[in-house]
Amino acid sequence: MSHTPDHAAGWERRRAARLAALPWLHTDTSTGRPVRHVKDEVLVRAEQEGAARDALARLGVPASRVGRRTAGHGFVRLSAPGADPVAVAAALPEGAAAPNHVFAANPFEMGGPFGPPAAADALALDGGPAADATMRLAVLDTVVWSDSPLPAAWYETEDLDPDVEAAAELGHANFIIGVVMSRTDNARIRAIKVLDADGLCTESDLADALDALGDDVDVVNLSLGAFTRNNRPPALLTDALGRTLAGRDRVVVAAAGNDGVAGRPYWPAAFAGTALPFAGQVLAVAAHDGSGVCDWSNTGDWVGVAAPGADVTSTYVTHKDFPTGFASWSGTSFAAPYAAAVIAENHRATKSATAALALVRKESADRRLGGLPSLA
Repeated sequence: MSHTPDHAAGWERRRAARLAALPWLHTDTSTGRPVRHVKDEVLVRAEQEGAARDALARLGVPASRVGRRTAGHGFVRLSAPGADPVAVAAALPEGAAAPNHVFAANPFEMGGPFGPPAAADALALDGGPAADATMRLAVLDTVVWSDSPLPAAWYETEDLDPDVEAAAELGHANFIIGVVMSRTDNARIRAIKVLDADGLCTESDLADALDALGDDVDVVNLSLGAFTRNNRPPALLTDALGRTLAGRDRVVVAAAGNDGVAGRPYWPAAFAGTALPFAGQVLAVAAHDGSGVCDWSNTGDWVGVAAPGADVTSTYVTHKDFPTGFASWSGTSFAAPYAAAVIAENHRATKSATAALALVRKESADRRLGGLPSLA
């Protein structure tokens, strides 16, 4: 399915205007695509804190204006009005400092390449996870809304919000969980809130959520992402994913993004294309519409598979604009959980997340759309 350039440009303008109103957010468009980070804040490896403070002083930021917070696992967050995190990072050795990047849901808020979700007819819901379901899936996303056709028995969460009218633009996590559970009964889902009401999270918040997962997770779904200014992997997230995946039978499934960009790495999905030790445990998922890769889906040699992501129908939230509680929506956000569901089905036989991922790669290799291995 395609969209017109005017439609895509209109969506991007509306998104940019909404984000411009957030006082804590900085958007850099100098490299052609928006790179977002927390304004006036830099992430620094703890052993380089002194050098970072010296760099801030040389850039005209008095020591008295520098705030400090820990960012976990060997990083600190230094902040000061007027501080330029890109300039600070450039003054230090590579990898010593970086902006605190901001990641957005894919699709962003209620929008996307085709606009907001549309009301849809109700679908028949199956029985949810089987009593002997083997795969444990963590969905790091928005809050889950309780006023929804999504059965409460299909997931567990500590982040449940009953007030749909207060934030009717959300429902992203509800939709994702419905995509998974409508395609497999072999997943036990834990929904974890990491995205705020604007569909955003900081790199430090995402790293904290990954570090807090514990041992009872086989697959992590990340339907969110961001570009970086230098196309290098975000430093704090790199470390967090290393701790999450290295030496574990665990997989991350990540959305490739909806910017229609070919080649430019989009994180965390693009970790799949790095030489990092855990790269093989990351599956980057583009979107297809059954006949080809969607022209709004990001692509690149780091993308591992394309999955259905256009006009997907799933559980949403119930209110006046969505009387059935179901919606039709498009985005790589929903291609990713489709792939997670296929991994869950394979996990039934393999009892191993990495082995189940290997089967997905093998099974999709001969079904290609737009040059990408694809899931039907």
